[in-house]
Amino acid sequence: MPAQNQAPEAAGTVADSVGNWVDRLAPAATRPYLRLSRADRPAGTWLLLLPCWWSVLLASLHVGSFSWTAAWAMIVCAIGAFLMRAAGCTWNDITDRKYDAQVARTRSRPLPSGQVTVKQAAIWMVVQALVAFCLLLTLHPTAILLGVLSLAPVCVYPFAKRFTWWPQVFLGIAFNWGALLGWAAVTGSIGLPAILLYLSGMAWTIFYDTIYAHQDADDDALIGVKSTARLFGENSPRILRIFMVLTVLLMGASIVTALPEANVLRFVIAFGAAWAMAWHLVWQLLRLDINDPANCLHLFRANRDAGLLPVLFFAGALFV
Repeated sequence: MPAQNQAPEAAGTVADSVGNWVDRLAPAATRPYLRLSRADRPAGTWLLLLPCWWSVLLASLHVGSFSWTAAWAMIVCAIGAFLMRAAGCTWNDITDRKYDAQVARTRSRPLPSGQVTVKQAAIWMVVQALVAFCLLLTLHPTAILLGVLSLAPVCVYPFAKRFTWWPQVFLGIAFNWGALLGWAAVTGSIGLPAILLYLSGMAWTIFYDTIYAHQDADDDALIGVKSTARLFGENSPRILRIFMVLTVLLMGASIVTALPEANVLRFVIAFGAAWAMAWHLVWQLLRLDINDPANCLHLFRANRDAGLLPVLFFAGALFV
């Protein structure tokens, strides 16, 4: 914890992530780098990983079995999600360091607070990306190509908030790429179910990241940063219902196209993925208060559990 009356940046901590394992257990020299990687806040890693696991499991249902190839793909996706989210967050902090210095919640991050230099952050980013690339090389060539192509939306995303009111769309493009990659890792190609699952994930990302962005809406307005939170304003709960419905309908369509010949029980259990996620998103909207930053952060983090529900249902369907 920061010393009493000491600003987070002076104490070497981050204002909105205090008392985590990095603060308590990590060697002091590694803490700024772990914070750049968001190792102190795993929610984002889960949100990047879950579409990968949806896709691997749904592809396994599509081909009729869960293979060692699929198991390895899930392991690679788990490690790769951590590394690529870490590299992406480092890149985001490099590009946004001047904006972050003007926002109360982010000015204590390692770059704007001076805990690391831009050069040090860039080297750290490259190291993480190279390790992830080595893992990617163990997958099917189509998945490897998709993994390389994913760098384009990752690079563009940090700049989106400067030229569009819809930066959450660009985040959705980047964060759900695993829905395509996971399917390709199992089947060797990209099918319609994967595309529909990808679009479902994009709608989900707009849903949860709009909630997240409401934490900074006032600061963003002062410094000219755009977001769907600012665009939707007080209409956010009503508009988010649309993206909730799109998330569920597109996931349902993905399941239907992936399992045209599945037995009834397997199909019903698999389709339960969309049903369960729908109820979780409804629960979030019922509790959403866009004017309460703590509420927004809590609901954003709850999307890990929302995304785990399809994983459980898809995995369950594989056993029948």
